[in-house]
Amino acid sequence: MSLNIVLFQPEIPQNTGNIARTCVLTNSKLHLIKPLGFSLDEKQVRRAGLDYWQYLDLTIYESYEELREKYKNSTFYFSTTHAKNFYHQVEYKEGDFVVFGRESSGLPEVIRESDPERCIKVPMINTTTRSLNLSNTVSIVAYEALRQMDFPNMK
Repeated sequence: MSLNIVLFQPEIPQNTGNIARTCVLTNSKLHLIKPLGFSLDEKQVRRAGLDYWQYLDLTIYESYEELREKYKNSTFYFSTTHAKNFYHQVEYKEGDFVVFGRESSGLPEVIRESDPERCIKVPMINTTTRSLNLSNTVSIVAYEALRQMDFPNMK
């Protein structure tokens, strides 16, 4: 496993499907934290993931606390527009976790404030209107992390 991608209470099925596809193609594990804003059986999720779902390494958690308890000795980064650090300014290692928030509201303040030095952001000119699409943000961060690891197990 190269990287762990965590979606905190995702709301849009197409985003989750696209992210699942990225996870399969990068040998990353996908972690979903409930409640989900959709059913994983929905057509939009399956269509976005196409035929990759059978290869996806997926775990679903009832809560963020459940995930953190299971991986209490792991390194976590938190993607948020409220961060001071850019996503490329941290040193990723195999097995690290990157947590992404809900499409409508991002990560809760309690999660962001749990370790502000591990909060990262993708630079944008204007964040007062909207931010990047979640699946685009996951791809940007994931590929930077994998680049730093010299693209482990990838051709």
